[in-house]
Amino acid sequence: MGAPVSGAPALSAAHLSKTFGGERALDDVTFSVLPGEVHGLLGQNGSGKSTLIKILSGFHHPDSGGELKIYGRDVGLPLAPGQFRRHGLAFVHQHLGLVPSLNVLENLVVGDLATKQMGYINWGDLRRKALETFARFNLNIDPSSRVADLPQVERALLAIVRAFEDIRAEQTEHGTPGILFLDEPTPFLPKEGVDQLFALVRGIVREGASVVFVSHDVDEVMEITDRATVLRDGRVAGTLVTAEADKDGFIAMIIGSRVEPFQAIPQDFGTKTADITIRGLTGGSLENLSLDIHKSEVIGLTGLIGSGFDEIPYMLFGAKTAEAGTLVLDGETIDLSKTTPGDAIDRGIAFLPADRLGAAGVGELTVTDNMTLTVLPQMKAPYGLNRGAMRERAAKLGTEYDVRPNAPLMKLASLSGGNQQKVLLAKWLQTNPPLLLLDEPTQGVDVGARQQVFGAIAQAAEQGAAVICASTDYEQLSQICDRVFIFARGKIVQELRGSDVTKDRIAEQTLLSLSLSGSRQAAPDSTGVQA
Repeated sequence: MGAPVSGAPALSAAHLSKTFGGERALDDVTFSVLPGEVHGLLGQNGSGKSTLIKILSGFHHPDSGGELKIYGRDVGLPLAPGQFRRHGLAFVHQHLGLVPSLNVLENLVVGDLATKQMGYINWGDLRRKALETFARFNLNIDPSSRVADLPQVERALLAIVRAFEDIRAEQTEHGTPGILFLDEPTPFLPKEGVDQLFALVRGIVREGASVVFVSHDVDEVMEITDRATVLRDGRVAGTLVTAEADKDGFIAMIIGSRVEPFQAIPQDFGTKTADITIRGLTGGSLENLSLDIHKSEVIGLTGLIGSGFDEIPYMLFGAKTAEAGTLVLDGETIDLSKTTPGDAIDRGIAFLPADRLGAAGVGELTVTDNMTLTVLPQMKAPYGLNRGAMRERAAKLGTEYDVRPNAPLMKLASLSGGNQQKVLLAKWLQTNPPLLLLDEPTQGVDVGARQQVFGAIAQAAEQGAAVICASTDYEQLSQICDRVFIFARGKIVQELRGSDVTKDRIAEQTLLSLSLSGSRQAAPDSTGVQA
């Protein structure tokens, strides 16, 4: 980013604290955002980021004594819900706040429709203004499209544009640019989507606004921010000028000590006969895919959006129906066009989808219920389930996988993202699966929990599981995989192994994948790579 504009802070928060049930979630936090800067806000799950954002948006009332200034104006705390708009603040949360059943244009104006007396609505004029706004930011979004039909990337961009237009509308009252808070906007976006979002953020800053970018991802913070404040255990651990900091410094400040990143030692299975084979997998974007995998091997699948790599775990598990293809597992040939998730579970296959609470776990059920779903037959009592044994199993697994807090009766949704993922991994790994399927396993997981997730995956492989991990996180793939397959147009176009399994090499080959796909259309060789 460019150098921040000098002058008084756009936002200055001082001595903000918040206590829940005797526990201090936020402890005397002071930080500032400069005019025209992108300011990062980082910290592990439970560090206080969400509590801080909720105080600034009026969702939580701070403990007494806090102060807030916006462009030098004193703003009384606590803010009433929705009052933040009057002060030029706007918030985009991870779940975006869009109405899927409405179209793009209706979502852009839904706030005004709910809060203002608009009288006659000139939809033609609103459409023209929407197109002008999209053009200003080089966005190609159809105002008449239903939001439910938009790709996730376009939904995120729409939510950000809507929030920015809200604060632009409030500028006339105070004559100052607004401040836009983006709360974890990227976990569900592919790399190309993150690039589009960052381009939009840069465009918004060029128009005078400041942006607060809340994230777990140190690499993203280093790419998009000018400065960044780190919270740890509810306190400010420090504020860094991004251009003067390095990744290790950020991580040390987040964790409180230096953390050695997990790094598996890639194995070379050479010409060893494969234990698991996929042949002729076709469906969605995939065309006649073949792949060989060994027990105790971790393979990564990646590519550009729409290349098909992320469909493979779902088809192998039966969560998405394949048109054709077979899977040979433990000597049994499985017709993937007929398999179901129930069939996959019966064969011991484990699958952790990217959407933790929407597809991988049940947020409203307890940790105990989620952890024991895969072993319920072992938990039978004469008249139902042995709840005591279930809680005991969950507590033991919670200790083994370092779930924090280790509270078997808590709802899964009450845990942080990293701890939810530990619960869901424990649910599957206790079954010792021969095949473990993963889709973006560390999406939205903080840097500390991320290393623990990697360790659990490596342990499963050591115990004999073959692991297939679909991901757009190249660093993750470089840390855990023995081989990485890069996809384009539904086909494998490159295989990386050994010393080639690095973040930079994966990124480089993924960018080259479209040109590679044009010349690699022959049948797969014995390794499954399109030769």
